[in-house]
Amino acid sequence: MSNLTIALFGEAEKGDYRTAYHCKTLPQLVDYLGNPPPDSHGLYYAVQALLYKRELIFFRVKEEGFSDQDYYSGLRFLEKENLIAKIVAYCLPGVGDSEIINTVIPICDQNNSIMITSEPDLYDYLTSHSEI
Repeated sequence: MSNLTIALFGEAEKGDYRTAYHCKTLPQLVDYLGNPPPDSHGLYYAVQALLYKRELIFFRVKEEGFSDQDYYSGLRFLEKENLIAKIVAYCLPGVGDSEIINTVIPICDQNNSIMITSEPDLYDYLTSHSEI
């Protein structure tokens, strides 16, 4: 695994849930995960990452932003395999849920990695906090 690896959580038409797919090329991505379901964004971000020469660890989730246990399972896998420190970014399209994001933020802080999200997801996250 290179030092430019992104952990990405998203929907896909193929592949097992709660399984890590290590992708280095677009053909691998298509073979493992197939096409994107309507209104999903995970595979779009995956293609972008690969085009920018990043490696991926892709976790298929049942529904972007709502399948909490799929997200936590992927994070536990990364921790168990001692991969957390090797991840430069966590991409969570569709996630505005504060519990998931609040789990990823300390991991990013500790390992100097970034979290990739979209403007609508960031808005959902920020407006879901009464303390802000």
